[in-house]
Amino acid sequence: MKQSYKDFDATELFCPQCRRAVPVRKRLLLVLTEGEKYDYSCVYCGTSVGDKLVKENANSKILLR
Repeated sequence: MKQSYKDFDATELFCPQCRRAVPVRKRLLLVLTEGEKYDYSCVYCGTSVGDKLVKENANSKILLR
C-alpha cells in the first residue's frame, strides 16, 4: 500500500493558558543529528503548546563549516 501522506503540521492546538484550541506558530528550535526539533506556541499568549521532531532522510547531510 502506498503511503498517502508524508508529514503533518499543526495549525491549531489546545492552549492551557487560554483554555481553548488556538492557532499556533511553528518555530525551529534545534537542528540535531537525528532531525530538526520544532516548537509550537500559542499566537495569543506565546505559551509553548507542543513540539515536533522531523526525522532526517537517510541521504541528507548536515554541513559544518
